[in-house]
Amino acid sequence: MANHKSAEKRNRQNAKRNEQNRSNRSKLRTEIKKLRAAVAGSDKKLSGELLNPTVSVIDKAVNKGLIHRNTAARYKSRLTKHVAEIS
Repeated sequence: MANHKSAEKRNRQNAKRNEQNRSNRSKLRTEIKKLRAAVAGSDKKLSGELLNPTVSVIDKAVNKGLIHRNTAARYKSRLTKHVAEIS
């Protein structure tokens, strides 16, 4: 329980940021799952179409501080490799 005005404001800010982070993280995970499903189904066309938007979402997640830049690089590298293997 917050006892000061500044602590109450901090709680409001944290709740707002938590909601935004949860939404952005969900979008990131959804895009990665869609691409992985297309690769698992060996759908060349769909996986090729989904690669660029997925990489874009990963880069945005780094800029927003959701994931570390090395983690993003690893995701992008592996996803690109999997798409190239089925193409």
